[in-house]
Amino acid sequence: MADQEGNLPRGPRRIFQAAVWSYQGLRAAWRHESSFRLEVWLFVVLAPLGLWLGHGALERALLVGSLLLVMAMELLNSAIEAVIERYGPEHHELAGRAKDMGSAAVFVLMMNVLLCWGLVLGERFL
Repeated sequence: MADQEGNLPRGPRRIFQAAVWSYQGLRAAWRHESSFRLEVWLFVVLAPLGLWLGHGALERALLVGSLLLVMAMELLNSAIEAVIERYGPEHHELAGRAKDMGSAAVFVLMMNVLLCWGLVLGERFL
């Protein structure tokens, strides 16, 4: 939603409200999106492993940050799908293309996870 005050800085009340909306979005994704739940569980398992295996802040940021990017894109993909479904279940070429592109974006970031983890850990173990 656009700011009612234009470009004025947000106060504590508005920041709190934004946090509430974010929490509601996370809760909705957990409830309705099995892919998001799977990615959260993978994060719960892999993030501590990434923090443990990473040498230094940069490696840890790459290992954990790549996982966070997948979850963020899954949220965006779910939002795209929800908006498309809002307008009806009938097939439309553009709606299908939008859903496929959202899914592809999640896939690309999953490949990024494999690349980051492979480069960081492969160098160490090979």
